[in-house]
Amino acid sequence: MLQFYAMNFLLRLLCLFSFLAITGAGCTSQKKSAGQPIRQLKLVNEFDLPHHLQFHGTTVGGLSSIDYVPSEDVYHLVCDDRSDLNAARFYTAKIRLGDKGIDTVQLLNVTTLLQKNGKPYPNKKEDSLHVPDPEALRFNRSNGTLVWSSEGERIVRGGKVILTDPSINIIDRKGQWLDSLPLPANMHMRATENGPRQNGVFEGLAFTDDNKTLFVSVEEPLYEDGPRAGLKDTSGWIRLIKYNMTTREPVAQYAYRIDPVVQEPISAGTFIVNGVPDILAVNDHQLLITERSFSTGRLTCNIRIYLAELKDADDISGVVSLQKSPVTRPVQKKLVLNMDSLGRWIDNVEGATFGPRLPNGHRSLLFVTDDNFAPFERTQFFLFDVQ
Repeated sequence: MLQFYAMNFLLRLLCLFSFLAITGAGCTSQKKSAGQPIRQLKLVNEFDLPHHLQFHGTTVGGLSSIDYVPSEDVYHLVCDDRSDLNAARFYTAKIRLGDKGIDTVQLLNVTTLLQKNGKPYPNKKEDSLHVPDPEALRFNRSNGTLVWSSEGERIVRGGKVILTDPSINIIDRKGQWLDSLPLPANMHMRATENGPRQNGVFEGLAFTDDNKTLFVSVEEPLYEDGPRAGLKDTSGWIRLIKYNMTTREPVAQYAYRIDPVVQEPISAGTFIVNGVPDILAVNDHQLLITERSFSTGRLTCNIRIYLAELKDADDISGVVSLQKSPVTRPVQKKLVLNMDSLGRWIDNVEGATFGPRLPNGHRSLLFVTDDNFAPFERTQFFLFDVQ
């Protein structure tokens, strides 16, 4: 998401110098996890990739999701490059774990995402109406396909209107387009202030029920559902969409309340945001939800991980506006981890996956950050012990 980071480079860089002066330092599978409670997450270690790492003719960065394939012991990571640097793509990697955590992250392959016509996606100069914005990718272990989401585009200003619907796409392992899931009526882009906001749509995917169900998270509130999250007590409502993967139809939506933005921006009135960049299935009725808060000029993001319970939540797919129709039974959430407590640089966390078992027999959980291809940001991998 946060491509606007580049606009804040100088301000954040100045803050970084101040920070360094003060501190004197730089800064098992989903199926097996079913029914096992998550009480806490203990950080094992962190591994960073070099900035602007080159791999098979592409620039590595913008990693917006991570998903583990147990049968092959590899990870898929989607890149949110909108075909500007290189064609839209995802990477396959081997992450080797040792006694002290992540030893290495080895890239194995890069795969180009292809359109229905079999061609790579264009950039905005080539075709502004068909530019992708890849944000999430999950492996469907029941049939060996992959599902990835695009946020689309909504530009309405100065007499210029560009509307591209978000999408949920099914592809094979070679990136070939196979199908797209139909959108609920309220998820189409519109020139009026209705439906999704720009850059705040499908950021998270999660399979449950042995891949029979797919949950899709909307990063920020729809216009009808109220304002974006603000400071202090000004939170917002986002929607979780449930798909039946047998019929490939949306069957329900659930309301999830996001927190207020954590920090005031350095300059009053500048950009702030809190939303959901990823979701991960714990079992058929619980999701691990990442909330990411950013304020212009701040050095890092504020990341919180919640365990969300959907069991008794109301289906609000027929509710036009969550602002006008109060939610009786929303998704319940419980804080599992506030990454501020880790006492280290935490960048733009956008992806999460359960990994293999650790040497102590516990499940592992990995997060990846999106560096936005910006020189002051990092591509970080965080490994946690699930306790």
